[in-house]
Amino acid sequence: MRLHRLIAILLLIESRGKMKANELSVALETSVRSIYRDIDVLAESGIPLVTTTGPNGGISLMEGYTVNLRRLHGEEVVQLFLTGMGIPAGGSGGTSLLLKNALLKLEASLPAPYQQDIRTAQSRFLFDDTPWWSAQTVVPYLEALRRAVWRGRKIVVEYCKVNGESSLRKLQPYGLIVKQGEWYLAAYCEQAGEIRSFKCERFTAVTILEETFIVPEPFSLQEYWEQAAQTFIQTSRAREFYPVVIRIHASYQEYVQRLEVMNTASAGECQLITVNMYDYTTACEQVLPLLVHAEIMEPPELREYVSNQVMMWNTMYN
Repeated sequence: MRLHRLIAILLLIESRGKMKANELSVALETSVRSIYRDIDVLAESGIPLVTTTGPNGGISLMEGYTVNLRRLHGEEVVQLFLTGMGIPAGGSGGTSLLLKNALLKLEASLPAPYQQDIRTAQSRFLFDDTPWWSAQTVVPYLEALRRAVWRGRKIVVEYCKVNGESSLRKLQPYGLIVKQGEWYLAAYCEQAGEIRSFKCERFTAVTILEETFIVPEPFSLQEYWEQAAQTFIQTSRAREFYPVVIRIHASYQEYVQRLEVMNTASAGECQLITVNMYDYTTACEQVLPLLVHAEIMEPPELREYVSNQVMMWNTMYN
């Protein structure tokens, strides 16, 4: 949205002092032409922006002028950033309050027309990420984890494993990751002497220490997570591998693409698609919704299960 881009331009220019139009276009993933149009709009709204040419030139605010965006505290900016990524503040009081304070300060910093735009957007758009039939997973220590990551503070945690066992650990929290609505912490575990991933909902206690740490310079959160995710997938495939061959008309392929597709082969107007369903029990659950459009070809025991299920339905409805 253009309003978001106008706000981002102000944030960037005020925080960095001066930026070139091409730097803004790269940062905001838009064209240089769009940046200049946005600068014109801001200038027409009364923001005294100055454009200078030359090697040291760029776009800056008139000397002595501020739009007061520096009134935002660091953690309020983080909340704006997370919300801009599509990660809502959620129901925890502290996080929601940080976001509300940041938005109030941001509204007061913008020209009047844009303040009204923000208020209108808040009243017309609602983000509801709660599921229909089950309660949303509670992450009681999420705010403490966020603070520890942001401030570079070590933490002592109690962590509950999948098997129910609890362990006490001292961690250096390197970063937080959100995967399909679930939060994970990438942290250096001092007991294990290596970086590990922890599911945030399994923390049963978190204490932030005064002791600080520095994330190693070569560490990249994105690279670490991509590698960890790939390792997890490969390990899961090796441990839970149950290939199922499905024959389906090409026009209905979308129903299968949502599964873990391993191979696709043409068979006239149809496709033979091999998917991993992990084990027999899981496969019995996953194939039933597919039977309207697809035929289960292999393995034989799953095909037999489907045949028996169809006969049972036939008896039930005749």
